[in-house]
Amino acid sequence: MAHDFPRLVRLVGGLTEADRLALRAVPCTAAGPLIWDMQPLHIWAERLDSDWFESATQNLVFYGQPIVAVRTGEVVAYEALVRARLGQELIGAGPLLKAAVAYDQLRAFDALARTTAIRQLYGKLESSQSLFINFAPGVIYNPDICLQTTFQACRDVGADFSRLVFEITEGEDFPDLQLLRSILERYRREGARVALDDLGSGRTSLSYLAELKPDIVKLDRTLIQGLEHSTPAFRLVRSLVEYAHDLGIQVVAEGIEEPEELAAVREAGVDLVQGYYLGRPAERLSGLSPNATAWWSAQA
Repeated sequence: MAHDFPRLVRLVGGLTEADRLALRAVPCTAAGPLIWDMQPLHIWAERLDSDWFESATQNLVFYGQPIVAVRTGEVVAYEALVRARLGQELIGAGPLLKAAVAYDQLRAFDALARTTAIRQLYGKLESSQSLFINFAPGVIYNPDICLQTTFQACRDVGADFSRLVFEITEGEDFPDLQLLRSILERYRREGARVALDDLGSGRTSLSYLAELKPDIVKLDRTLIQGLEHSTPAFRLVRSLVEYAHDLGIQVVAEGIEEPEELAAVREAGVDLVQGYYLGRPAERLSGLSPNATAWWSAQA
């Protein structure tokens, strides 16, 4: 089958979305086809392309990216970002999540990622810093059951729950509002904070802010790219920040890659910033980048 894999990839790549869902395949053994394991053909292609997935789940490593107070330049938190180390290769979050979906293991992978992030990174934080931990709300069918391993990992490392921020994973379709609210409330009952991602992307609407009232909201990075005081998006960003503040919600501008963007979001009133200009994800929590340090020094 291995020598036919490129042909299979080309076949799947040429299908329409409707055909991808309709065209199904079953694995065959010497005893015959395994009808009960029928899957869309593109799922089998993705499984063949990610036969490393099981090994990867046993070698997860978490990098931390700094989140910085925009007024002071202080690193107040780190976001935990998943990787897998296989020999000399480092596999990123995108391929890992795609493989988890292909193997129908997203729920298990999401839970494993949450607990591993807490165990690996919490102890590296300074006492004044918090940890942002991503989660996919669509895999949590009952918060009281599904979050127990997460809470146990927190207790195992002696975590102060007030220093934990659980953030809805980027790109994840939200479940219904009632379930999502129950998930956020469950985290809060333990003393943790919750964050909503991608405000302004179209997927995260303003209605979610009013309905859910998260502690923190992240502006979608497409709003920040190339942002300056003179650009049309500046007024939109400032209005979103004001609306969130009226609801008592802190605002993070992520995707900061240029000093001009940092200056603009600071003027727009955001509370926290995140992005490559401030510091890249790293296994060692190394703090603010030299360029960003110099930028804040110049503001003093």
